[in-house]
Amino acid sequence: MEVQETRVQTDRVLTIPNMLSMARLAGVPLFLWLVLWPEFGGPNCDGWALGVLALSGVTDYLDGKLARRWNQISNLGRILDPAADRLYILSTLVGLTWRGVLPLWLTGLLLLRDLVLLVNVWLLDRRGFAPPQVNFLGKAATFNLMYAFPLLLLSDGSGWVSSLAAIFGWAFAGWGTALYWWAGTLYVVQVRRILTADVATG
Repeated sequence: MEVQETRVQTDRVLTIPNMLSMARLAGVPLFLWLVLWPEFGGPNCDGWALGVLALSGVTDYLDGKLARRWNQISNLGRILDPAADRLYILSTLVGLTWRGVLPLWLTGLLLLRDLVLLVNVWLLDRRGFAPPQVNFLGKAATFNLMYAFPLLLLSDGSGWVSSLAAIFGWAFAGWGTALYWWAGTLYVVQVRRILTADVATG
């Protein structure tokens, strides 16, 4: 019975986990501006951009942890948390591709996966179903990419630190992309089962 209580969902909006997710969302345009500022004649602010990304990672861990510990899992939180993840990944892809750090093919591969998931979420919404919860594999993929992007941003320089950052950054990017698509495939299978069961019972 206690295990079920920790999974109770609520319609509350002003919870600490939700506030952390909202703060993480607010950091998305700031991060993108810091990354792109040098492209528009401004100073290099990669250090500040890395700081924003690091804070995002901390809040990403805390919002889920606190929501489960304090029984504050909410319907809004189920939307905000993955939305913040997707927007950080999207803003990083835009910024690093614009600066020439990421190749277009990798950006296209990651964006295509998100497009596939958006179509599946739309199909679920048409039938009145909420999106399935983010699985562990999806979280692992996101963590790999969130490690890869700061390292690749750090690799946009010279010296041994940049060289090491490039090696580890591309390693995380490779694993993250593979896991990203693996998690997406499992998500599509899950959606298909839900829709098939709905047709069968309808």
